[in-house]
Amino acid sequence: MADIAFGPSPGPRLDPAKSGEAYLLLVRRRRLYSTILIVLFLVLLASGFRTTQDRNAGDFWTGLPHVLDFPVEVLREAWADRANLPGMIWHFLPSLIETLNIAAVSTLLGGLGAALLAPLATRGLAPWPRLVGPSRRLLDMLRALPDIVIALVLIYMLGGGPIPAVIAIAVHTTGALGKLFSEVAENADLKPIEGLSSVGATWLQRMVFGLLPQVAPNWASYALMRFEINVRASAILGFVGQGGIGADLKEAMQWGQGRYDEVVAIFLLLFLTIVVIDQYSDRLRQKLTKGT
Repeated sequence: MADIAFGPSPGPRLDPAKSGEAYLLLVRRRRLYSTILIVLFLVLLASGFRTTQDRNAGDFWTGLPHVLDFPVEVLREAWADRANLPGMIWHFLPSLIETLNIAAVSTLLGGLGAALLAPLATRGLAPWPRLVGPSRRLLDMLRALPDIVIALVLIYMLGGGPIPAVIAIAVHTTGALGKLFSEVAENADLKPIEGLSSVGATWLQRMVFGLLPQVAPNWASYALMRFEINVRASAILGFVGQGGIGADLKEAMQWGQGRYDEVVAIFLLLFLTIVVIDQYSDRLRQKLTKGT
């Protein structure tokens, strides 16, 4: 029986009877590796701070005491005009609905794309094993592309509006959900799929009737969580001319003093919307995954 406890390289071996000595050696190695990683992290953090400080227009430590000046100014003006907030919230409601539509459509398209690519990127489920590697790299590429970068590129091709935002968020959502869907599919029971294969079912039939019933609750849960993220993303994309409530927020902030009450109204509307979506999605996820 080969001695592989400490690797195949020649050298002194610890006595197997002294299990405590082997454990202490393992603990010391882990501590050493952790210490090296922490030191490297601190060095990179310090060097990054110095680089940022050199490129910054002002000094970080000098500007730190004034970091709350702008929020205080916005809140002071909004408090003075607080009587206008209900009417402004009602005024920006159509823009919020547009933002929600962008998030919903992009989540639906991204979820469908992820559901198609996830089985291809899962070992034991792909119709051809060679498809697993390229499918995973495709999901990595889609996930690595920031949605705001895709949106900026699409602006030059399609112009401003909600369509570039939907495409940009859907592409990124496909990569993100595809990774999660694939991990869920890897833990699925293969016996129903093998049973369908034994009676002559096609690959698509095995996925629909053997895999989908097992993974549907978790897939739906991840899709709902992604919808919450896409609501925030669609609001952010409004800053680059993609419509929705983000465009109104950008316009209000660009005008500056005199319209800060609109900024607060939009933030309140977004905050309340995210809270409602989060509460509803959490209850629906609990019902899908646990049946309660």
